Amino acid sequence: MPAKEDTYYKKRINSSYITSVISITLVLFTLGILGLIVLQANSLSNYIKENIGFEIIIKPGVKEADILYLQKTLDLEPFVKTTEYITKEEASERLTDMLGEEFTGFLGEEENPLLPSIDIRFHADWANNDSLAVIEETILANDYVKEVYYQKSLVHIINKNVRRISLILLGFSLLLLFIAMALINNTIRLSVYSKRFTIRSMQLIGATEQFIRRPFILKGLLQGVISAVITMLLISIIITALKSNIPELAVLIGPELIVFLFAIILIIGMLFVGISTYFAVNKYLRMRTERLYG
Repeated sequence: MPAKEDTYYKKRINSSYITSVISITLVLFTLGILGLIVLQANSLSNYIKENIGFEIIIKPGVKEADILYLQKTLDLEPFVKTTEYITKEEASERLTDMLGEEFTGFLGEEENPLLPSIDIRFHADWANNDSLAVIEETILANDYVKEVYYQKSLVHIINKNVRRISLILLGFSLLLLFIAMALINNTIRLSVYSKRFTIRSMQLIGATEQFIRRPFILKGLLQGVISAVITMLLISIIITALKSNIPELAVLIGPELIVFLFAIILIIGMLFVGISTYFAVNKYLRMRTERLYG
């Protein structure tokens, strides 16, 4: 009979441990998916902003060496991500491809009327109306520059929508994080509740609170790590499937983003479970004996 009871209690403990890991994994998986969406939205925002740029039209008669010097000067600026020098001939070829015919003949001109230009793409942090206005003024001060062209209304719309979406995602993330904390806390409390008599037995034989807490916290941290690893594997499968079906996402979901997301999942898993275990064990360490049966 004692052997059967021992086997029965071992099965219950193992079942409780597995149930806790599954519950924590589901919570971390939900947080991980939301984190992936948030980070991908941020990457998409930066990708769009970094494709906003200026077209710098060069004045007629400026030597190519001077234009290339201007390009090199711009490359050194902190706000510039990339620059591209477009000659008159390249501009003519691009316009011909767009129109589908030789545009000079359509205009009744023999010579190419287009001017050389430099296309600039900015780093995402500089792609807002205030910064671009200052940059535009600086560039126009150059003697070689005739005019600067960019879509101001498009920049305003993009930044406005990005701010709105960011606020919505932030609010939803905080709400889900609070719910996740509550769910993990309840899961750990139920797990520790099943061992409340073990805690009291250890107290009766003179074990210190720190000695009693240590194995519970270590086991809780291990649960957090296992749950985080399972979550990472599930999210990796989803990311691989997304990249296979939507190759364009490879630009947005880079290895740095994935490593950052997995690090956050691991930290949250260990931190929440560790803290919840600490307070759950403390509750039963200080509980009166008669209340253990309630």
